Amino acid sequence: MDNALCESTIGLFKTEAIDDGGPTWSDRRAVEWQVARWVHWYNHDRLHSSIGNLPPVEFEHHHRQAKTVTPIPEVA
Repeated sequence: MDNALCESTIGLFKTEAIDDGGPTWSDRRAVEWQVARWVHWYNHDRLHSSIGNLPPVEFEHHHRQAKTVTPIPEVA
């Protein structure tokens, strides 16, 4: 992953899951659970303006459905 993209994603996580009245976590397991929940939400529910206000999973599904496969010609 590109460093700028990583930093942007981490910034979003900090803003959306931590700084915005996020919970106080009691232990490492609670932190891991919150991170997993946020990643799922980010990929399955959060609308992304750069991909037509769709969640990434839905965008990827549409992209795969729209791709056409070009057969490779046989070499004689």
